[in-house]
Amino acid sequence: MRKSMIALSVLAALPALYSGAALAEEPAASPHTFTGNVGFVSEYRYRGIAQTEKKAALQGGFDYSHESGFYLGTWASNVSWFDAINSSSSNSLEWDFYGGYKVPVGPVTLDVGLLQYYYPGADVSAAGVPSPNTLEGYVGVTWEFLTFKYSRSFTNLFGTPDSKGSQYYDLSASYDVWNGFIVGAHFGRQNVAHNSVASYNDWKIGVTKEVLGVNVGLSYIGTDSDSGFYKVGGQNWASDSWVLSVNKTF
Repeated sequence: MRKSMIALSVLAALPALYSGAALAEEPAASPHTFTGNVGFVSEYRYRGIAQTEKKAALQGGFDYSHESGFYLGTWASNVSWFDAINSSSSNSLEWDFYGGYKVPVGPVTLDVGLLQYYYPGADVSAAGVPSPNTLEGYVGVTWEFLTFKYSRSFTNLFGTPDSKGSQYYDLSASYDVWNGFIVGAHFGRQNVAHNSVASYNDWKIGVTKEVLGVNVGLSYIGTDSDSGFYKVGGQNWASDSWVLSVNKTF
């Protein structure tokens, strides 16, 4: 009888032992994270300025991050602005590469990194036409729903002559106001070095909502530029505009 009781006790303990062993064998969470995104916008605007001559754009990218705070990424979009100002160009793509480090410091998160804007196919052989390729460094600080970011160019800014050292100031906010409806607002200041005519303020306000796993947004974007610097071929690329966006992250 005693042997039978011992045998039953051992059998009863086996499921618990097996469960504990299974839990112990579960792999630890990976320190690496990979994500991708693809989207469509009715017009590609960057810092308030039209990049596709007020036409639609297809966009997408990939990101890698490590639990230490280090990250790398790439992103691309069709563009047409450089061809419009340089007839010898065959560029139709903006391809960005970036990397940096994010670290919590008390109640805020600090973000420091580099961003390279690359325009393959941009023909700059014509005398006096500088390359649109641009390298910027940035420092950002995020607190809850607020972010401030400062960027400085280490090259000429998007082909503007003698504009190395240009600066951009970006203050943004994003807040879930109700049931997944996220309201976002932005105010920015672009200071183009040695070119006050090209300098301006820009702003954006909009709302996004996830619908069937896809983020849908509508934004109103504008600038105070009235100098004519961003007027090309009868179009004012700095004029106010409504922009519809559809984006999926995976």
